[in-house]
Amino acid sequence: MTKKNIKRAILVAIVVGSLLNGINSYDVFWYGNFNIRNVIRIILTYVTPFCVSLYSSIKAAKIA
Repeated sequence: MTKKNIKRAILVAIVVGSLLNGINSYDVFWYGNFNIRNVIRIILTYVTPFCVSLYSSIKAAKIA
């Protein structure tokens, strides 16, 4: 795991997480309906692509 992998995973998480949050949680942002369940859902929407991207880049580096 290198800094390059982590930076790339953060960028992927920001782009993909924002897109998915816009699709799935637009009503929360539009109406300001922030409760603990919605906040956790929004955070996990960023964490998931980060983990997937980091995992796949580490696995790809081990194969090469």
